[in-house]
Amino acid sequence: MTEIPGPARPGRALLRALVALALALPVPAAAQGSGAITLKAPPQSAKVYARDGSLIAELGPQARTWVPLSALPRYVPRAFVAVEDRRFYDHAGVDPVGIARAVKSNLEGDREGASTITQQLIGTMYPERVDRRQMTLERKVREAELALGLERRFGKDRILESYLNWIYFGHGWFGIEAAARHYFGKSATRLTIEEAAMLAALPKGAGVYSPKIDPQKALERRNLVLDIMAENGVVSRAEATAARARPIRLAPNHGYSARPPYAIEQVRQFLAERYGPKFGEMGLRVWTTLDPVAQNAADSALAGGLRRAERQPWFRGPRYGTPAAKATPQGTPYLQGMVVSVDARTGEILAMTGGRDWEDSRYNRATAARRQPGSSFKPFVYAVALERGVTPATVMQDTALQIQMAGSSVYRPKNSDDLFRGPVTVRQALTQSINTVAIQLGMEVGFGQVVEAARRFGFSTPVRPYPSSTLGAAVVRPVELAAAYTAFANRGMRVEPFLVRRVADASGKTLFDARGKGTRVLSPGVAFLVTDMLRDAAEKGTGTEARQRLPSRIPMAGKTGTTDDGTDVWYVGFTPEVVTAVWVGFDTPKTLGAGAYGGAVAAPIWGDMMRDLYARRRTPEPWTVPSGVLRVATDGTTGLPLTAPCPTGPVRTEYFAAGTEPSGACVLQDGILVPAGDTLPADSILLGDVPPDTLAADTLAIDSLGMVYRPGRP
Repeated sequence: MTEIPGPARPGRALLRALVALALALPVPAAAQGSGAITLKAPPQSAKVYARDGSLIAELGPQARTWVPLSALPRYVPRAFVAVEDRRFYDHAGVDPVGIARAVKSNLEGDREGASTITQQLIGTMYPERVDRRQMTLERKVREAELALGLERRFGKDRILESYLNWIYFGHGWFGIEAAARHYFGKSATRLTIEEAAMLAALPKGAGVYSPKIDPQKALERRNLVLDIMAENGVVSRAEATAARARPIRLAPNHGYSARPPYAIEQVRQFLAERYGPKFGEMGLRVWTTLDPVAQNAADSALAGGLRRAERQPWFRGPRYGTPAAKATPQGTPYLQGMVVSVDARTGEILAMTGGRDWEDSRYNRATAARRQPGSSFKPFVYAVALERGVTPATVMQDTALQIQMAGSSVYRPKNSDDLFRGPVTVRQALTQSINTVAIQLGMEVGFGQVVEAARRFGFSTPVRPYPSSTLGAAVVRPVELAAAYTAFANRGMRVEPFLVRRVADASGKTLFDARGKGTRVLSPGVAFLVTDMLRDAAEKGTGTEARQRLPSRIPMAGKTGTTDDGTDVWYVGFTPEVVTAVWVGFDTPKTLGAGAYGGAVAAPIWGDMMRDLYARRRTPEPWTVPSGVLRVATDGTTGLPLTAPCPTGPVRTEYFAAGTEPSGACVLQDGILVPAGDTLPADSILLGDVPPDTLAADTLAIDSLGMVYRPGRP
């Protein structure tokens, strides 16, 4: 590294004599021969990045990242020299001129210091050898002796580089790189003149001059530094004047693109387990799967949704922020919530908000909580039934049930509205979240198959072979529930959720590299059928609050969940790209109130979050019908399949897995209804290829709305 040349330096012996003369006391013998000293490498924190490369956390006892002097704009280090040690390039570690000036100043009643940058660095690097809090002669002489030794071994630029990377800038931020990122949201290599001046003002007292503490005092100090920079030729007077006119612009959020404390704690635990307790001093770089847009949307939506719930007349519980809701060592008595989003294709966790207030409770409800999912578990029961030949058009009876349990007990399930609807299709039952049908489907396939399906979909918590399990009575971990839904969004492939993508050491060497892991748990056809029914549940069932908040251009599906007495309320929804689970409840299970339902409380949170997310994302392509799935004409009133002779007018349709459609059912092929097993006539065309008045009277055609007819006929 090239040094800025300076005048010839006086000899070490002469400097020691000048120091002793300035102090008017002899150098104590104890200070001589104080031993070799070197430039120590400071501890560097583990930097945690989002998937877009933006910084979201620094883990370790000191937030610090080393930056070479050569990478900084020239005015940055020179600003510190001008303010802290203007004769830095003229002395050999101790400044006799500065000492004499300080002695004179102190005799006159002022308190001007004389420590050089080298002496300050000694005190910072070696606090066990030089305690700068001690105002003793022995400390001053020892510090001077060590500074002389350090300058003898290392060049000026190396010392200045170490100084800039060691010193404290306030708020737990050490070194100029961390300070630049946290104050201004940028690397120190991109600091402007006024930003460099602001940072150069802080070593004198970060607790006094920090712009985050006292903006006016910070501005005055910064402008004084700019004047000093101009006086010492660091910048021109015109540059300093222009810089003085600019306000101090601090980065929002301390320079982080998002601040997800619950997710960061998961990262901390991962690093500690893998690299030991010193991981925060190794300069590790950690790339996570978190999406700052998704994370900020989740935080905002959850906070707003919980406040909205607390304002409802039915809400029962202390409201957050009131004296009755004060957190205790035993937990938080106020309403809590959780949001976790997973990339449906890779398993990458895009957002994780494990609670309402990190300072009150660091318990991560997304990963550690075990809560009943209620009806949000039903899609897995329906998936098992579809695998065994049940269709969306299968008719079930919504009626009162009495199920003899072990011993003499009888289980009498009911629907949330206490109504029984009689005959309904499977699609209608899932759309309206009818409990009796879910239990009957469980009985039909066997409750043991429901238990097996839970394991297949990745639930680690036990599910018992009981009727109530079909209604979500078993507890689940929220992140596992979100991961299980990826099988519906991802054509039958369940992906394993993960948070850390890559870890590199301080030199850039990769230490850990994760890849998404998928397991096929459903056929593409069954996954599509469940997804299509869940689209109805969102469009016209219990999840309409979520659908109404998301622009209609975004394809979505999802399911609500509400446990007995409104104790746990859920919404698990998904687009072709993202699965998001929302839970709301109290840490100690109890009712939220008589009006607490997943559709009223959790679904709006989901909708708000996804609306904000897709305001910054492209519109995803909708799900496509996989091979092996047929579209069959159904009666518009009953929803039952129509059979030959097939109608030629507008019809409703239903999806069937190939082989489950009724014999002779009217199947839509390329827009034309034909009996199952038949093929379209070779001369069938789509209307729009030719004008309709030129078609023969018996030609099959389909108009732009998909309606089948024969020109010239009714």
